[in-house]
Amino acid sequence: MKRIIALMAAVLFVFAVASVSFAVEEKKAAPAPVMAEKKAEPAKKEAAPAEKKAAEKIVQVTGEVAAIDAAAKTITVKGKKGDVVIAVDEKMLKDVKAGEKVTVKYTTADGKNTAKSVKKAEAKAEKKAEPAKAEPAKPEEPAKKKAPGY
Repeated sequence: MKRIIALMAAVLFVFAVASVSFAVEEKKAAPAPVMAEKKAEPAKKEAAPAEKKAAEKIVQVTGEVAAIDAAAKTITVKGKKGDVVIAVDEKMLKDVKAGEKVTVKYTTADGKNTAKSVKKAEAKAEKKAEPAKAEPAKPEEPAKKKAPGY
């Protein structure tokens, strides 16, 4: 009986020591991923400006083109809230003339407005001035009957 009790005590002691050693190894392993996350954070910070650029707010202004500066590649649009100077590319610059009504979608970065699209606004007065003319209804001609045998 004494041998059985001694054997059980020895087995329990081995399990106790083994469980403590596994617990210590798990605590040592846990800080390693934390350090890896800290090293990965600077990479996330570098990626953050690219994400901000993707999430830039697009603003729209509709108004008359007040001025065009071909040298600086900018147009000034006179909108409801005031004049807005917007940088455009060469293609957009060629399509726009002073005095035209346009709708410009642009973003603001570093205090500079950059056009994403420039569309000429259709004059509403022209649409109202030319009402759709309805043609008078023509009397229907009776259908011609085909002669038998054809």
